[in-house]
Amino acid sequence: MSYLESAAPVKSRATASGLKTSRLTFCEAAMMIVGSTIGSGVLGLAYASRRAGWPVLVIWLAVAALISAVSMLYVAEASLRTRLPLQLSGLAEKYIGKAGSWLLFFAVGATSFCSLIAYTNGCGKILADLLGISFEAGSLLFILPAVGVIWFGLKATGVAEKFISSGMIAMLLVLAGASFLSSRVPVGDILYTDWTYAMPIFNITVFCYAVQYMVPEVARGFSHQPGKLVPSILAGFAISFVILAIVPLSVFLMLPLSEITEVASLSWGRALSHPIFYLLVNVFAFCAMLTSFWVISESFLTNMVDQFKLKDEFHVPTRIAMLAFIVLPPFLLAFFGAVSFVNAIFFAGTFGGIIMSILPVFMLRGARRSGDMDPVWTCGWIADRPIQILLIVIFSAAGLYALASMAGMLPAGW
Repeated sequence: MSYLESAAPVKSRATASGLKTSRLTFCEAAMMIVGSTIGSGVLGLAYASRRAGWPVLVIWLAVAALISAVSMLYVAEASLRTRLPLQLSGLAEKYIGKAGSWLLFFAVGATSFCSLIAYTNGCGKILADLLGISFEAGSLLFILPAVGVIWFGLKATGVAEKFISSGMIAMLLVLAGASFLSSRVPVGDILYTDWTYAMPIFNITVFCYAVQYMVPEVARGFSHQPGKLVPSILAGFAISFVILAIVPLSVFLMLPLSEITEVASLSWGRALSHPIFYLLVNVFAFCAMLTSFWVISESFLTNMVDQFKLKDEFHVPTRIAMLAFIVLPPFLLAFFGAVSFVNAIFFAGTFGGIIMSILPVFMLRGARRSGDMDPVWTCGWIADRPIQILLIVIFSAAGLYALASMAGMLPAGW
């Protein structure tokens, strides 16, 4: 990977697109990456990996982080070679063709819908437990204000992510410290491994890191300083890896396997045995899902603008219709209990994340052939053909395993 000192200056990209450019700071961009990666996935990791063990989870988190980062950096270079602020499906149309564009649009949509089901489900349970109301009322109480930030667009999302994600990191430090100091489960009992249940955990970790759709969003916010795009992605990934590893470890330290719930914050909070910690755990969980809800919804909305060639993302009737399409189906499915929490993120990782991880290989090849500007950064050796082939093989194998598991041919992970 290298910066190109002699690269041509980046010109304005907002010349023929319905998307508007808004300036992000480095912290806002990095926290958008963090917010998107530590949503519902971080809360389901402990439950999903309880049979395989924490060491297996950490290994898969590291592997998924590395190969997902490579895939994201392919998207980054493609974005930096493109003058207009295109989203993932728009980049796919430009560099792969219509079929690739619709496939990636489906992948972003599938990931978004499955994720939003999980967020509505998880936050509904948290609010119901904290406020003593029904799950249905809790889900409704979550969804109504959550849409507000999305309405105001990229900059509002970036600012909200910066403050909420920073607060989440502070809360996590307190909660992890409390879990280590008052652990109920011996460390030796946590360091077991059972590789029989390992492969499904990889799909969960793929889901956590499958945020390729965020790269064009961040690139749009860095149209004035494109050199900050890649560092912000890597910073966000580094922070996310630490959080995704620490949260399940804290849960395992406090709870025997039989007491870990799907939304781990509920059982983790009770195990800490103090009202303040219980409240803090659930506020952390709520914020994790809320921040991810914001960035995923914002990204899917802008992908719709690209895919359907809309002239103005802020045209009020159009924006209302798009938000209704994005939010209502996942809300209704979660409201009526159509999909469980962990299964929602498993399906998202299988069908959406794997597609979004593989197609950037071909997008990068197309961008290098027919991109319309010189980039300020290139992937270097991580875009060599053997690395591209390895990435395709690993993600394809994960998809085949998931399909076999869904058909009952292999053991489920949980």
